[in-house]
Amino acid sequence: MTSRKAILAALRRNAPPQVAAPDLAGLGTSFADPIAQLAHAVVAVGGTCARVADLAQASAAIAALPQAAAAKKIVSLVPGVEPGAGQPTLDLAAVSDPHALADLDLAILPGELAVAENAAVWIDGKVLVHRAVFVITDHLVLVVHAKDVVHHMHEAYARLAGRPRGYGLFLSGPSKTADIEQVLVVGAQGARTCTVLILG
Repeated sequence: MTSRKAILAALRRNAPPQVAAPDLAGLGTSFADPIAQLAHAVVAVGGTCARVADLAQASAAIAALPQAAAAKKIVSLVPGVEPGAGQPTLDLAAVSDPHALADLDLAILPGELAVAENAAVWIDGKVLVHRAVFVITDHLVLVVHAKDVVHHMHEAYARLAGRPRGYGLFLSGPSKTADIEQVLVVGAQGARTCTVLILG
């Protein structure tokens, strides 16, 4: 018997007995107004939040952001959302080298769902083209439909269950760290600002 097989056999002999998974029914907090709670949670994690009726209002809300007015390089992956008066200044699909995104000022990304309890927004990796886009940009806008706001993480994972495995992430507010001398630094490893627009 090889060493590998001997080790694996020993692990199997000494494995703890299997137990049934816990019943997760009823876990998670429900909110009377999940959209209001989401807006509160976004502010609590250092972001800003606004509700817009349609894509035209979303474009207007983005154009009104100071970071959008100053932006020179903008990417939008939300069809129908135009930051400012014109189209986004960069076509992400035409970028072959992610290093070309080093000076990206503003990225507008679609959120598939948002979690009211902690402001986490699920971004499906299939829409990103380059995974670097959400961390390399200076400023980030996430657009989520009001119908896709869920109460808690258990509900979010239930919505995501059963799909093919692939890249995706929950993002909650701008980048921040408090590892150094217990001082909170915003924008240390990613976007310096994060705005969540609730559509509809």
